[in-house]
Amino acid sequence: MNNSVRCLADSIEKVIVGKDATVIKLITALLCEGHVLLEDVPGVGKTQLITSLSKSIGGSFNRIQLTPDVMPSDIAGFSMVDNKTGDFIYREGAVMCNFLLADEINRASPKVQSALLEAMEERQVSLDGKTHKLPQPFLVMATQNPVETYGTYHLPEAQMDRFFMKLSMGYPSADEEIMILERTEHHNPVLNIEAPVISVEDVLAMQQDVKKIRVTDQVKKYVVEIVAATRGDRNTVLGISPRGSIALYKAAKATAYIYDRDYVTPDDVKNCAVSVLAHRIILSPQGKSTFGNAEEYISHLLATCNVPAMGI
Repeated sequence: MNNSVRCLADSIEKVIVGKDATVIKLITALLCEGHVLLEDVPGVGKTQLITSLSKSIGGSFNRIQLTPDVMPSDIAGFSMVDNKTGDFIYREGAVMCNFLLADEINRASPKVQSALLEAMEERQVSLDGKTHKLPQPFLVMATQNPVETYGTYHLPEAQMDRFFMKLSMGYPSADEEIMILERTEHHNPVLNIEAPVISVEDVLAMQQDVKKIRVTDQVKKYVVEIVAATRGDRNTVLGISPRGSIALYKAAKATAYIYDRDYVTPDDVKNCAVSVLAHRIILSPQGKSTFGNAEEYISHLLATCNVPAMGI
């Protein structure tokens, strides 16, 4: 594994117990300049995950609890008159940071959801004719509770597609939960991270290195074949768009980088395909009865698509 990635993962795991795969996927999204939707029940460590990532890197961190009364200006900021000069000055919103936790995004109104997703996509805020660039790197981890429906606003599929990955932490095992009890006995586990292990500049350099990873024509065709198989399939109502194939392509390159290779293998594509693609499709009634959920459907595609032979 890449040394910088290993140091970052080890630092996060001083706080998060037994979720190595989720931690690596979160780092993958960060290296691809993507954003993460974490769908899980309350209390499994979603807030601590993004907090430990920001503390391990030393970037700025904001959290906003999204409720129906949150306004778009709370996200993007607003202009106000300076009483001394009479000029309009910009007051920063929650997105002006390196790492943003948007807690319970499905409780925010559609207008607020749109304001957040616009900032995520454009990496800037436009207000009163002026453009305000967001800090780099910029990662949003939005959470939602899959159980509750009362007082929530379902994220439209077009907005779900803007998230690079959809992850889930799940409940810990019995042994892991004992470790959690021991870690939280005396203080907040986030305090275990005493200092950043890498800098913001290191992350930006790693993001550029990921772009240099080589991908053969065979692997590119493999990515396209997986995505194309979801289009026009009787098991789906909505297939995966080119944005999904671009995301899978980037995630595979980041996976290769994380495991210290300068080229992508089909296994790199497989390792991240479910997290990158499952939230981008809608299953038909037949697809739901056959596979149950989108994750199982993508796993079925990976098992049936021909894997290319590697020639480097």
